[in-house]
Amino acid sequence: MTDWRGEAARDNARWCDLMCRAHGIRGTFTDLAWTSPVRTPPFYPDAVTLSPGATAADLLPHLDAGSGASIKDSFATLDPPGFDVLFEAQWIHRDAPEPATTNWQVVRDEAALAEWERACGVRDLFLPPLLTEATIVHAPGLGSGAVLTATGPAVGVSNVFGDWAGVLAAAAELFPGRPLVGYESDPAPALRHGFTTVGPLRVWIRG
Repeated sequence: MTDWRGEAARDNARWCDLMCRAHGIRGTFTDLAWTSPVRTPPFYPDAVTLSPGATAADLLPHLDAGSGASIKDSFATLDPPGFDVLFEAQWIHRDAPEPATTNWQVVRDEAALAEWERACGVRDLFLPPLLTEATIVHAPGLGSGAVLTATGPAVGVSNVFGDWAGVLAAAAELFPGRPLVGYESDPAPALRHGFTTVGPLRVWIRG
């Protein structure tokens, strides 16, 4: 039986690593965690656990653990000293969506990425190097969009805004037959589109 929670955590760690590499930051993977030795871009953690056996002692020596440091506790097992819970969420999984065709578009260049980022509501975070390894998609008119990361047996779904049905159709067309994983603080919209929750996670931050 596939450990979809573990697959979701690994895909998310790879996405965090890709985001950091786009910003010139090199993280490190071990069996226990992904960590960054310097502070990561906004909204991205400095560490992601990859095993429920990971401890704070396995993580803190490998990151800038000062004020503002954050840890994605993928299995909700940590209690790192000096950290507070920033938010809690649920990992989600869905079997492969039914085959579909869609009018959603893939972001191919820097200008289109800048337009997508404005629609997503952030600035100077999504940089062109992301396009080499992630698939960034949107509906015509940029009313909806998402990031798809096909780093393992499942396709990671993140940064969703707008229409979940369109996200599923785009994933089905671009990655046919692949199950989907991700995480959501409010999983209700994803659950209405066939996802199930597969375990909690916490994000910790140091004040």
